Amino acid sequence: MAQAGVLLTEEPAPQAVPASDLPVKVCEVALNTGPDSSSGLATAGFRTAKYLLPEWRRSNSDLYHKASTGCEQAERGRAEAKELAEHAAATAQRAQQDSMATLGQRLQDIYFWKAELQKEIEDLDAETGLLAAQKLRLEKALDATKVPYAIATDNLQCRERRQPPDLVSDEVERELLKEAELIRNIQELLKRTLTQAGNQMRLNRDHKEVCEMDWSDKVETYNIDDKCGRYSNQSTNIQFHPGSVKFEESASTPETWAKFSHDNIYRAEREKLASINLRALIDNILHDVSEDLRMQCAAVNEAFAKRCEELDDTKHKLEHHLKKILKEIGDQEANIDALKEAIRDKEAPVKVAQTRLYDRSFRPNIELCRDEAQFRLISEAEELTESIESLKKKLLESEQSLRNLEDTRMNLEKEIAVKMNSIFIDRQKCMAHRTRYPVVLKLAGYQ
Repeated sequence: MAQAGVLLTEEPAPQAVPASDLPVKVCEVALNTGPDSSSGLATAGFRTAKYLLPEWRRSNSDLYHKASTGCEQAERGRAEAKELAEHAAATAQRAQQDSMATLGQRLQDIYFWKAELQKEIEDLDAETGLLAAQKLRLEKALDATKVPYAIATDNLQCRERRQPPDLVSDEVERELLKEAELIRNIQELLKRTLTQAGNQMRLNRDHKEVCEMDWSDKVETYNIDDKCGRYSNQSTNIQFHPGSVKFEESASTPETWAKFSHDNIYRAEREKLASINLRALIDNILHDVSEDLRMQCAAVNEAFAKRCEELDDTKHKLEHHLKKILKEIGDQEANIDALKEAIRDKEAPVKVAQTRLYDRSFRPNIELCRDEAQFRLISEAEELTESIESLKKKLLESEQSLRNLEDTRMNLEKEIAVKMNSIFIDRQKCMAHRTRYPVVLKLAGYQ
């Protein structure tokens, strides 16, 4: 602009006026100074190519006019140049201020989304940590179910060693089978929940990584725009970059830029909500699982207690009957001895009666009479024989009864041994083993 001002103030150099542009020399004819006149002939050597005084004055006047016009034009040019320079400076300053304001607003927008992304990253990281803790509880609870399952299966195997007729499908066995099935179902549920928790943690980390990349871009962009906002006309690190005044083909719009971060945060929020719901579900599952296992354990223990009480009662009754049988066996043995003694006691009367009859069979001739004595002796012998037969029959019956009592005694003793074995299995083996059943806190994954 300064160079333009200098050019406008310079005055143009005077130029020679061509001869064709000069006015016609009419004075030569009027003053009789032409080549054919007598005076012209006398002064021809002094008048050649010379101007008249009016012509000289007019030429100077023209030059004055052109000089004045040039000065006026130069002055107007200087004024216009100054006005243009002032306008350009004001425009540049206003544009720079607008750019600064726009950059400031942009920095606010970037800071807003950067803060939102940072908050979302922290929330996702915290949520992933909480979900990892719940996952650890699931793993502990799954490990804790191994002991109840081993106890249930061991109880079932121990009870297989019961002896008939105690090898029955009783309430205890049904509750143990129900407990084993419940534990298997719980283990499958915990394994599925563990897989779901692992997948959710992976999704949380993936969306956290997406948000971190977006946040990192925002931080870098914020630093760049903040650096741009600090540039001024007095900065020493500014220079010309002619190729930068263009839009990149891959550049986003403010709408797509904001939508990108909004979508990232929305997806992260969705995964965070899914993680929160999954944590609540895991908490409910572990609570229900622990309660169900302890309730089933209590049901099995109650069934064992009832069964052991029933076995004790049956054993006491069997022992009571065994005592009665033993007493009856003793009495029966004494009765058999008494019957044998009674039969032996009848031998002498029989011998006496039969000897009398035998001796009287030798009475001579007519003396061999069927008298009253003979009839009474025969009746006596028959009565004695009948009594002996009755006693022998009763002896046989008593001996059979004794054998039956002995069999019953043996059966009772065997049954008592079976009951003692069943009580030992249920009480000493199974119920003692069940004292190792995990507590509720361990089943819930807290230990």
